[in-house]
Amino acid sequence: MTTSERTHAPRRMREDAPLKIIPLGGLDGIGKNMTLFECGNDMVLVDAGLMFPDDSQPGIDLVLPDYTYVLEHEDKLRGIIITHGHEDHIGALPYLLRDLNTHVPIYSSKLTIGMIQGKIAEFKIRGQKFREVQSRSHITLGCLRIDFVSITHSIPGAFSLRIKSPQGTVFHTGDYKLDQTPIDGIRPDYAAITQFGAEGIDLLLADSTNSVRPGFTPSEAAVGPYLFDAIKNARGRVFVATFSSQIHRLQQVCDAARACKRKVVVTGRSMLTNTRVARELGYLKLDDADLIDAFDLHGIPDEQIVVLCTGSQGEPLSALSRMANGEHKTLSIHEGDTVILSATPVPGNEKAVQQVVNSLAKLGCDVYDKNRCLIHVSGHGSQEELKLMIGMVNPRYFMPVHGEAIHLRAHAKLGEQMGIPRERIFIVDNGDTLEIKHGRVKRGRAVESGVVYVDGLRIGDTDPIVLRDRQKLASDGMVTAVAVINMKRRCVDKVDFSSRGVSFSVDDAFSADAAETIKNTIARGKFNYTASGTDALRKALRDSLSNYIWNHTRTRPMIIPVVMEV
Repeated sequence: MTTSERTHAPRRMREDAPLKIIPLGGLDGIGKNMTLFECGNDMVLVDAGLMFPDDSQPGIDLVLPDYTYVLEHEDKLRGIIITHGHEDHIGALPYLLRDLNTHVPIYSSKLTIGMIQGKIAEFKIRGQKFREVQSRSHITLGCLRIDFVSITHSIPGAFSLRIKSPQGTVFHTGDYKLDQTPIDGIRPDYAAITQFGAEGIDLLLADSTNSVRPGFTPSEAAVGPYLFDAIKNARGRVFVATFSSQIHRLQQVCDAARACKRKVVVTGRSMLTNTRVARELGYLKLDDADLIDAFDLHGIPDEQIVVLCTGSQGEPLSALSRMANGEHKTLSIHEGDTVILSATPVPGNEKAVQQVVNSLAKLGCDVYDKNRCLIHVSGHGSQEELKLMIGMVNPRYFMPVHGEAIHLRAHAKLGEQMGIPRERIFIVDNGDTLEIKHGRVKRGRAVESGVVYVDGLRIGDTDPIVLRDRQKLASDGMVTAVAVINMKRRCVDKVDFSSRGVSFSVDDAFSADAAETIKNTIARGKFNYTASGTDALRKALRDSLSNYIWNHTRTRPMIIPVVMEV
């Protein structure tokens, strides 16, 4: 397929305009991947992902990259390219599309487009243009030519990209591993990658997720026999929790269920959506006769059921957690059932996953996780695969992407081992810019970057003070102190206390001692006992009570001071 499209009439490009590579996300953790390629008056966005919050972000639902730069230069944007359908690459797309004033085309594989369409339908986004591409397709967007290369990952329809411009050529691996026995039989296109390397690649952007892991990542096919054995040996029902986008994993579970003469039940919103899309598009092969609705389980023996569900990351509202707690509307987990956690906890989710495992164990379930047998393999290449990719591409310059600082630096060392000079390896942060001009790469001027929090219905920059207050409330609780001030006698008549979530008792003894301390502190101070002077009184009340509680309990709950005037 060859396509040439422009979403706007472009202005004439300066002949000396460099190709800019601008990562807006993906370089400070595993998630929210988003990278801009800008050359003169033309700009292409690769991926638009999100990240899930960690323990330091209480109350936050999602974390998005700050794409202000994209909105400010929307007139240059010629298209959006999505390498594959994982949330850390497509999750921010609905928010971005809602903020854009024009419908720029989105290019990706058939499966990825199907997943995106289901996602943006929830946001009521209409009129979006999609362009399906395949391996070895190429498109021209302004002065940028993009070639798509088939690559193996933990989801079908994943691509690597070659991006050519008048000033230089970039190869972007996307997420990948070099799987020789993929479930769908579509291997990495080694011929195209090595051909591009022979033609010349100025800069390589490569996935760093498993750069600290030696050797090779096992094939996805290696999981199948272990899943089959676990399902075959199960006495009751089998619950398999995995990422809903792991279509290859879902296929192996369905194959094992069919071989063991079990029916498949699907539950969990994203699992229902993705299995439906994958079946409709031919990526997931499961006959209607082998699929049963959760509402139709009455009368079917437990040993004839396999349940595909979400919840492999310990999410409290996921199908697995709700079933384990007896809160699911159609299914429950009980003694004798087998639960397979076919995933690795995302960094930060380890405690939540362990809590789910312990809850299931208390119910008397037989639990399989990655520590018991090979029921999960990574979708990212390990060190030897990363070195093979560098060898095939043979870049002049190298920029590790997709990972935390430790992953980026470990990948940089692999680049040095493969013969790339240290001065030609760039470890950058989100918002930093690299510029290619006449095939030479150098650092450019940084752009605005950061994160955007999705907090309920609010989308924007949640004040760090709000997050800090939430952390304090979660750790030490809250004490409210109401001081009644006599304006005539210029003194504190009384102080009343209430508390939530504190580790000490706010009883009569505490109230008497704390009130006396507060009265003495305020009596020694010089305050303006007028309506305009109550701010200073509130601060004195808060500081005095905070010091009193710290001295007696060594905790620092949030103090909410209230001053009432009589």
